[in-house]
Amino acid sequence: MSLLDDRHPSTVTAYDDARRRARWRETRLGHDWTTLRRTRVTLVRVAAVLVAVLVAFAQYWTYDIAPERARLARTEPAILPVATPGEQQNWDTVVVDLVGLGNLNASNTAAALPSLSRLGVVWAIKYDNRGIDTKVIADLIVRAALMSGLKNVVLVGHSMGGVIALEVARHIHTGSDRRLVGVLLDCTPMDLNAVREESRGRGEDMVRWMGWLPGARESRTLRLIVEMYSRRGEFVDRGLHGAPGIRMPELRDVIERVLHEKIFSDDAASNGLIESQFLAIVAGGTTSDLHALARPVEGRSRPAIVFLRPRDAQRDRVVDVEYSHQVLIELAGGVDGSLLVAYPRNTGHANPIQRPREYNQVITDQVLPFVQRYQQQVREAQSSAAPR
Repeated sequence: MSLLDDRHPSTVTAYDDARRRARWRETRLGHDWTTLRRTRVTLVRVAAVLVAVLVAFAQYWTYDIAPERARLARTEPAILPVATPGEQQNWDTVVVDLVGLGNLNASNTAAALPSLSRLGVVWAIKYDNRGIDTKVIADLIVRAALMSGLKNVVLVGHSMGGVIALEVARHIHTGSDRRLVGVLLDCTPMDLNAVREESRGRGEDMVRWMGWLPGARESRTLRLIVEMYSRRGEFVDRGLHGAPGIRMPELRDVIERVLHEKIFSDDAASNGLIESQFLAIVAGGTTSDLHALARPVEGRSRPAIVFLRPRDAQRDRVVDVEYSHQVLIELAGGVDGSLLVAYPRNTGHANPIQRPREYNQVITDQVLPFVQRYQQQVREAQSSAAPR
């Protein structure tokens, strides 16, 4: 037996560890550097981290941003037909539906409101997924109406879509030869103050992310993170001591739904479109739009303004409809005003797809008679102005 065999195991282990540490010091990066060794080692480590970040960023840009940017470059606003008029006399009028924040295509919403066909032909706007230009949308409507022989226009805007509808209405009323009969606003925020604090905060956070994160307007990865965060209440539980817990079946369901509806769907609104929609609210141009609509133009009377809202303002958790209601009374109401406020039963925030019966009922009972009165006035004015 050798002397080494008589040594205590802990002594052998300590000896082996010492040899390993010594060998590591002799072979590690920069072991033979004598000048600015720590600085040089630090720079090498920083460079390695930067290379790793650049590689990850290149993958992010190549597989997430570039394909989406190429797809969005091919998008443009479009008019989609939804329904023909319910009555023969209304073939001279078109009703155009514009959907709200986070949505791209108003077809499903317009289809949920067949009562609108009693005013005329029903069209839906599909936004340009790169952003919103209300002048382009107005010109598109006017051009399509002209080609179809439609003289009169009614605009319908849900939530933020009402903000867009008012600006489009101003372009049509003041800058075209089509007559604007009415504008229906469904739970529309008149300015940023009308957006409830939680929703306003999420929108402001999104705009900040767009400003500093490269590719944020196109990134599907970022969209997935934001959508999952906004739905965290569906799969996150708070434990007894405040520690969060994840319900895995619900998490899988939410991921599948978000991927299907918001990431890979052709009808999903891009981050850039959502930013553009939110900034339309921030710009707060509805006041000037309503002032412009209140003035007759070239003999054309002011359009009817309809505001649809829940009777209980707290049922709308996104928009303070009471605030918007007061703004509309000041700008479009009064003794000689053109404002109707209607209260569909059991509705929340701009949800005609979820509550079609309630929406169609209030449109039939209250909105149609009010707008049709304006519609008849427009027809009489057109008839008297026609050459004999």
